[in-house]
Amino acid sequence: MNQGDPWKPEISILIPAWNEVESLRELIPAVYRICQSTGRAHEVVVVDDGSTDGTAELLSGFCGRHPSLRAIFLRRNFGKSAALATGFTECRGRYIVTMDADLQDEPEEIPALLADLDGGLDLVSGWKRKRRDPITKTWPSRFFNWVTSRVTGIRLHDFNCGFKAYRREVCEALELYGEMHRYIPVLAYREGFRVGEREVRHHPRRYGHSKFGASRFLNGFLDLLEVMFLTGGRRTPLHVFGRWGTLLLVAGIGLNLYFAAVWAVEGHLRVRPLLLFAVILVILGIQFISIGLLAALIHAPQSRRRSYPVRLRLPLEGSPEGSAPALGAGTPSGTGISIPGGARERTPH
Repeated sequence: MNQGDPWKPEISILIPAWNEVESLRELIPAVYRICQSTGRAHEVVVVDDGSTDGTAELLSGFCGRHPSLRAIFLRRNFGKSAALATGFTECRGRYIVTMDADLQDEPEEIPALLADLDGGLDLVSGWKRKRRDPITKTWPSRFFNWVTSRVTGIRLHDFNCGFKAYRREVCEALELYGEMHRYIPVLAYREGFRVGEREVRHHPRRYGHSKFGASRFLNGFLDLLEVMFLTGGRRTPLHVFGRWGTLLLVAGIGLNLYFAAVWAVEGHLRVRPLLLFAVILVILGIQFISIGLLAALIHAPQSRRRSYPVRLRLPLEGSPEGSAPALGAGTPSGTGISIPGGARERTPH
């Protein structure tokens, strides 16, 4: 998180965007209207995830009209998790609200989400009970949420809803990479934060099309395995593989010591299936421990939050408040670059 800012808002609205110029043109003014109605100091942070549709020009113009709007341009498309991770480090508010840029989320829900944080929750996840999407997205999403709820023990209806409100310390604790944004409530709960949900309204997409293809189903399943592996009791890969490896190694050595004693007493030793099994146990034990060591070496740098290369930040540092440069040399161009009535805390069953 940025430190040393002379002005820190209470609320940060974080919007990751990829080729959503038509939607952003309507969404940003609507978000500002709602934030101003709350009477709280606020900022809007848009992370452009490598858009090529004119988003840069649009955001440059908005930065000139809204002093509290900041735009962060990643050098290429890294994915939603990367955009959120970058935005979390840039946001300065005590509360952070994330919402998608496609106009399917309703900014009027922001005050209710903030009220739930004021009420004691650390993370409030939106629940799109009536989802306005094609059946090819709604039914797989229901199955995904059902499986995730049963596997993790956290009874939420909509894990992957992009409309969420966080306390700042939750965002500081999250480590997002790959496509881990689907499991933010799980990651937060495993860190000890209080997680709840609130039913939010959902609208049909008006512009463009969904950016997630069929690969999200396989990626989602693999990411779920990784989340459960990495958050299960806070064990490292070496602990997981090392325990099994040590068990196999001890059993194999024990059997081999038995056969060594037989050889010492009888003076000879016949090759038996159990002897071969003992040798295999020793080999497997050494392999499991070796895998754990290699996984620990790989996981150690990955377990730290990764930073993603940023092309440009608007407004430019040192520029007059509320002003934004015209796009030209050195700047990216559009072609270059819970329950109704209140939230309820959810606990595992």
